[in-house]
Amino acid sequence: MEEKTEKFPILQVTDQGRSRLEDTVVRESALTIFLNNQELVTVLCSPTSLEYLAVGFLLSEGLIKGKDDIRKIIVDDQRGIVQVETEKDFGSASEPSFKRLVTSAGGRGTPFYNAPDAQGQAKVESDIEISAHELFALIDKFVQRSEVFKATGGVHSAALSDTKDILVFSEDIGRHNAIDKIFGECILKDIPTEGCLVITSGRVSSEILLKVTRRNIPLLISKSAPTNLGVRLADDLGITLVGFARGRRMNIYTNGWRIMAK
Repeated sequence: MEEKTEKFPILQVTDQGRSRLEDTVVRESALTIFLNNQELVTVLCSPTSLEYLAVGFLLSEGLIKGKDDIRKIIVDDQRGIVQVETEKDFGSASEPSFKRLVTSAGGRGTPFYNAPDAQGQAKVESDIEISAHELFALIDKFVQRSEVFKATGGVHSAALSDTKDILVFSEDIGRHNAIDKIFGECILKDIPTEGCLVITSGRVSSEILLKVTRRNIPLLISKSAPTNLGVRLADDLGITLVGFARGRRMNIYTNGWRIMAK
């Protein structure tokens, strides 16, 4: 937990008065990703699982397609650098889509995603079904795994699950990063994602929806809200999108046939 958090003395004020306490705060750091010896992007993130984050980011951006594209990965935790060498050259750092700062919220000065990204994305075809009871049980397990959130309230969580259990879990100050970390781990450990579902604590925007769709995942479950474009894309691309999954309640926005009543 120490590598993920730091303690600070604070002055807490309530209607009963003031008191001096110690508070646990999530750590934030900058990760710079180099692709084929060229600086690609700097991501503000939690300083853990940097290798997974770098690979997941490259995968989500379409710069690699899988593990076979990767020749070498060098991680420098102290300097916050991950260098990835690929089997072939995927572009130049002088191109407009490179050298960007990605904030912890996932914001970018210029978006990586655009309309053609969604238009060229194949629809997800899957007959997978899960009962509401099974889904609520998975969400309970997801919440129990969120240790850094319980300690700080300052991170997002993401998980890859089958219909019975959580297979991969991650936490990060950025909701995009948390999802990239689970996909990066899946790529490097040869964990299949097809036919699984993703659970996230964060808002489901079009970017999040596309990350999930590119891994051929038919269900995306969020404790938070979707955006209108996220809902439209989920409908168009065959994704079952669930929002506000909290306790024993959820809102199903698209393709609700995959979630059975019992």
